[in-house]
Formats: sequence, structure tokens, C-alpha cells
Amino acid sequence: MGTTRPFARSACAVANSLDVVGDKWSLLVVRDLLHGKSTYGELANSPERIPTNILAERLKRLEAAGIIVGTPYQERPVRYAYALTPKGKALGDVLLAFVRWGKQHIPGTVAMDQGPASAEAAVPATTQRRARAKRTK
Repeated sequence: MGTTRPFARSACAVANSLDVVGDKWSLLVVRDLLHGKSTYGELANSPERIPTNILAERLKRLEAAGIIVGTPYQERPVRYAYALTPKGKALGDVLLAFVRWGKQHIPGTVAMDQGPASAEAAVPATTQRRARAKRTK
């Protein structure tokens, strides 16, 4: 997992998870990576229009947290393709819970690129299967 270090606020799992991905943009970057986006330009063109300086900072923060990895695909200028690590892919379950909660409690919300009929479309099929398997246990 990783080495234990002092917690910023407490040992609470919710507080510490929020310290990593609880800002306004990080989970949206994860959502887009789950949907197959991989380059800075693709991420910047999301419907929420994350400011480019904030996107650059979030990508660095997510990489430092081991949630994504950037791999250079062009040398001049250097450009990176981003991908989720297994730790980052595990956030798909979190996003699925957000989709379900939002659709149930915030009228008019939809899953990304989907109408109101398909809440589970916000995350990949593998995450959906994993979530269904947990529910049936």
C-alpha cells in the first residue's frame, strides 16, 4: 500500500481521501480518463472547461498521489499521455456512487454523455461488473 505518514487532519479515511481527490476538479479528471481521454488537450476540452493552469496542477497532484501516470509521447515540445493506475481505476466505484446519488437526489442530472436512463454509463463496464458482484455477495 504505502508507508504510513502523519495525517494532515486526522486518521479518518474520508478526510484523507478528500485531501487527495476532494477538490473541485480531480474526480472530473479521473472521470475523463476512465472515459478514454488521455492527453492534456482532451482533458482541457471537457464540458466543465477546467482552467489550464489548474489542470496542470491537478495532473501533477494526481501523479504524485499515484492515481495517474504520465508518459511522454512527443519530444519537442514534450507532451504526455495520462493513464490511470490501478489505484486510480479503483476510483471508478466512487464515481459510480456519485452518479447514482446525483441522479437520485439532484433532479435533471445525467451520467456523462448519457441521458437519464443510464446511470452506470459514467464508468467503464469492468467497474460496473465489479460493483454488481459486490452487491450480490
